[in-house]
Amino acid sequence: MAQTQHPQGVFAPWDDPAEKPIIRFQSVSKHFGDFTAIDDLTLDIYSREFFALLGPSGCGKTTLMRMLAGFEAPSEGTILLDDKDIAAVPPNQRAVNMMFQSYALFPHLNVHDNIAFGLKRSSMPKTEIPARVDEMLRLTRLEKFAKRKPHQISGGQRQRVALARSLAKAPKLLLLDEPLGALDKKLRNDTQFELMDIQERTGTTFVIVTHDQEEAMTVASRIAVMDEGRIVQVDTPDRIYETPNAVYVADFIGDVNLVHGKLHNDDQGRPSVHWGEGRTPIVGSMMDPAPAGTEVHFAVRPEKINIGTERPRDVTNCVRGKILDIAYLGNISTYHVELPSGEVFKAQATNSRRIARRSFTWEDTVWLWWSDTAGIILTR
Repeated sequence: MAQTQHPQGVFAPWDDPAEKPIIRFQSVSKHFGDFTAIDDLTLDIYSREFFALLGPSGCGKTTLMRMLAGFEAPSEGTILLDDKDIAAVPPNQRAVNMMFQSYALFPHLNVHDNIAFGLKRSSMPKTEIPARVDEMLRLTRLEKFAKRKPHQISGGQRQRVALARSLAKAPKLLLLDEPLGALDKKLRNDTQFELMDIQERTGTTFVIVTHDQEEAMTVASRIAVMDEGRIVQVDTPDRIYETPNAVYVADFIGDVNLVHGKLHNDDQGRPSVHWGEGRTPIVGSMMDPAPAGTEVHFAVRPEKINIGTERPRDVTNCVRGKILDIAYLGNISTYHVELPSGEVFKAQATNSRRIARRSFTWEDTVWLWWSDTAGIILTR
């Protein structure tokens, strides 16, 4: 990757050729009989990253994590931790800890003793253990709950106990397997920011496995989007969202309108998509040039589309349709608009006023328009 100049203070070691990754997957594959769970995967993760493995069930993300933890061995390839091949290192001797979705707390031990459990079986001198546990209690804001049993605290607090126990031995790498899956939405959102704060304060490298796009977008420094044992794209959350490299990524992350067509250049040399007889070609941005006639998809996010009852002037991309559905989500409304050709476009509008009558409603004819740079043309 080419080196990029970043403003002072921006964390982006993956753009610095002088930085060495803490974890390296080199041509790693994992087979279970005839089934290939991981297919020739190469990936670098850097120290102090909060790295997310994101994908649907069965895409291989948990297998990747289990190989890092030592519960599975690669069928082919090498996994390096700090430049050392960890294939022969048993799980309990790796500088890696894993936090499970179930938290796996001991019900008969109080919070303090749950956190101390692993330390008592480590090489840490017994005289240093109480101070380390107190440090973990402070880090996770659990000082007041030290003497309580797991059943006497909330789900969010149990999650923090599991995190404190995982961090107590100061691992180089902490693996989090769907760690917030058991929490309700509001608590999950609050806990995401707590996780980010704790990760930043400890400087530990976190790798999180999740199928929740919003969670990955919130916590991660970078995201690896996975599909069928392969990585489709690795990038920062904003680039994954704004410049996906494939239809799969555009469709998996957030909401998107997708139009299939053939690539051409318009009169001004701009890439455009011809998507049917008698329809005005759609002008968009393109990351990777391709020859005219290539089959492509045009992807544009609903919030990038304007909606109104009057046809706007001087816009390149403009379509007309009828409102099929309106989803009111409080802060925004999403309009499903059917074009005469049968395609349905989604457009979003912010509900900026507390009480407002809609300018348009079901069955109304409306215009949709977006800028030349609002959408992206994808070749795969």
